[in-house]
Amino acid sequence: MKTLWLAATFVLGLVGAAGAAEQKSLYDRLGGKDAIVAVVDDFVGNVAADKRINGFFAKTDIAHLKMELVDQLCSATGGPCTYTGRDMKTAHAGMGVKSKHFNALVQDLGKSLNKFKVPKKEQKELVAILAPLKSDIVTR
Repeated sequence: MKTLWLAATFVLGLVGAAGAAEQKSLYDRLGGKDAIVAVVDDFVGNVAADKRINGFFAKTDIAHLKMELVDQLCSATGGPCTYTGRDMKTAHAGMGVKSKHFNALVQDLGKSLNKFKVPKKEQKELVAILAPLKSDIVTR
């Protein structure tokens, strides 16, 4: 029931007057921290089920990963959170992440965003924020 409430809050957070939405941060238009937590929970589940990339997370502290992802997304979208984790280059050094793995991760995020009915405009804004991280994550 809580997940349904969070999903409804997420969607309702995106609905409003067009003028007001334009002045709100992406964080606000996504529905705030509770909505980001719901999306991250779903996203991490997608990644765990994705045989293309789940091996990268086999020894990961999932609860810590979720917390860091929430803080990172919250901060990057204009929210009040502070990301205190490692930079992406350091965090992914030596992992051998290729473009196909990064793309799979983005697809898994897209599934979660679609599940929560995040409008394409906000999805594009979020991807535009995250895309520059690819150069620090992917091994050439």
